[in-house]
Amino acid sequence: MAWILGIETATKSCSVALARDGHLVAVKEEVSENYSHSEQLTIFIEQLLQQEGLKVSDLDAIAVSSGPGSYTGLRIGVSTAKGLCYASDVPLISVSTLGAMAQAMKDKYPEAQLCPMLDARRMEVYCALYTKSQASPVVAKIIDEDSFAEELAQGPLLFFGDGADKCQDVLTHTNAHFELGVYPSATNMIPLAQDKFQNQDFVDVAYFEPFYLKDFVAGVKK
Repeated sequence: MAWILGIETATKSCSVALARDGHLVAVKEEVSENYSHSEQLTIFIEQLLQQEGLKVSDLDAIAVSSGPGSYTGLRIGVSTAKGLCYASDVPLISVSTLGAMAQAMKDKYPEAQLCPMLDARRMEVYCALYTKSQASPVVAKIIDEDSFAEELAQGPLLFFGDGADKCQDVLTHTNAHFELGVYPSATNMIPLAQDKFQNQDFVDVAYFEPFYLKDFVAGVKK
């Protein structure tokens, strides 16, 4: 029996899920405009473990959303996961943020091309294209009316994620479809994390870093 704790903090969503043998047991999550990860993450983890009578050392692995996404959110999630793994000698699994989002949509839209998008400010998004057979590289893309023209010409393309919400008025092709108000969730990580656990596909706790995609640029406080 394998217990895996999933941690998702790449966006405004602070999400923690507990799974046993690839099946969701419990989840705690909150979407906050204030990015409440630093206050809520460890509380959510403690609550889920107490609910099932578990300690961190009882876990068989911890899976963390690896990005891209919010620099600060990813740092909090990965740092917390690494600290728990190191202290309790639990292996760490890295799960692509966009890959987990696409995984959640595959059953609902089996015939569509899938394009999860995360907001990267202004009209830029972090995105990747997922089909039945392959996934494109993750890119930072500035969206205009000509974006995804080739892919949209091939058939239905579903855009989702907080980055897609701002693109609906720009991507107006008849094959462009949108599912709005979608945020990454630790529940979506479960199938990918379970597969990696079964294949013993772990990352080095000491050296693992999130996939930021772009370098962090600190803003100037006004």
